[in-house]
Amino acid sequence: MDKKNTAAGPQGPIYDARELGTSKMLILGLQHMFAMFGATVLVPILTGIPVSSALFFAGVGTLLFHLITGGIVPAFLGSSFAFIGGYTAITNNGANLELLPYACFGVFCAGLMYVVLASLFKIFGIKKIMKYFPPIVTGPIIICIGLILSSSAITNCQSNWPIALVAIVTVVIANIWGKGMIKIIPILLGVIASYAVAAVTGNADFSAVKDAAWIGLPVAYKDTMFSIFTDGNLDTGMLITALFTIVPISLATMVEHIGDICAISSTCERNYIQNPGLHRTLLGDGLATSLAAMFGAPANTTYGENTGVLALSKVYDPRVIRLAAIFAIIFSFSPKFAALISAMPDATIGGISLILYGMISAVGVRNVVENQVDFTNSRNVLIAAIILVLAIGINYSIGSVTIGAVSLSGLAVASLVGILLNAVLPGKDYEFEPEDQGSTSVNFKV
Repeated sequence: MDKKNTAAGPQGPIYDARELGTSKMLILGLQHMFAMFGATVLVPILTGIPVSSALFFAGVGTLLFHLITGGIVPAFLGSSFAFIGGYTAITNNGANLELLPYACFGVFCAGLMYVVLASLFKIFGIKKIMKYFPPIVTGPIIICIGLILSSSAITNCQSNWPIALVAIVTVVIANIWGKGMIKIIPILLGVIASYAVAAVTGNADFSAVKDAAWIGLPVAYKDTMFSIFTDGNLDTGMLITALFTIVPISLATMVEHIGDICAISSTCERNYIQNPGLHRTLLGDGLATSLAAMFGAPANTTYGENTGVLALSKVYDPRVIRLAAIFAIIFSFSPKFAALISAMPDATIGGISLILYGMISAVGVRNVVENQVDFTNSRNVLIAAIILVLAIGINYSIGSVTIGAVSLSGLAVASLVGILLNAVLPGKDYEFEPEDQGSTSVNFKV
């Protein structure tokens, strides 16, 4: 690319997409939309949330993030996988989807935790706050998220293992041997390949697609958080349960956010941790998540797939990301498109989930390894051991811990206990370094 098509900056050039012309700028925007597309629509499919609302608030959330951060960070916000366990815990693994608005209340409050942390970063500085979220706590929590979700992936795969294997093999081949965009969108390619095979072999039901309208609203009032406060049947106990089950997950996702901002900074050769600052990026991400939850959409998170597109294209212009957000909003107004996505076979979902859930746990391992956590230290062994056993043991033995009207998932109990142990046990030696990618290597995407 010609250097004349750049805008000068303090740490090197940023390519100005407008200099490329309207058509190429639109293509770049579509590229970013398709990069996030596979993962973003998979979350609503796995949780029962409407696909249209997920797309709509991915776009709206991204635009809100850019508004709050001054429009200088080229980040896209899509559906977060980290909260899947929270949704499934509240809905009894999808058996009671009418309880989704309660889960959305929990996610709404989790988004507000970002606002709290952003304020603390602004007041006290990053190093003082991050010492309470070291890798010895966040790493095992992330490992548990993937392991707890693993059973649902196998259950879905069992509906048709050949269809599931098509998805698994396609993702592996694209991610390991793919070049260019093929390597950036392995999830989307896996979904397309498996879905196509299912359609050809008669393993997909398209009756709902035929009946769906071409144009419609992406949000229904019954799916929103507001509905539980106005229908006259508010379950206070379930409301509190959702709060204590889901909010602790934000402890891991906030670290994920910091890791993604570090990665974007490295890619673009700009220190977004300092300018616009983590307090503003956290605020943008948190408010986008709370806004989405209010209207029944999944929690948002900064997307690593789109950082990969930045590295591939060398175009770091945030306007391209905002174009992708607009495209996502446009697609959200087509119920027929959403029905096509919802008709995806369980086996296809299972094959993709098997990899994604395993990746979540693997990233937790990476988080511990890259930070060189010392497991010869009894303190660290105790913290990790207690987190792992509480999260997995409670989930697969009794399901949850009930205290009065509050039901805490194993993950919630483990998170709270882990943070408390790290705070009170002697020997804390973790120091957060903003310039060290390894110190924040938390990424829930392939």
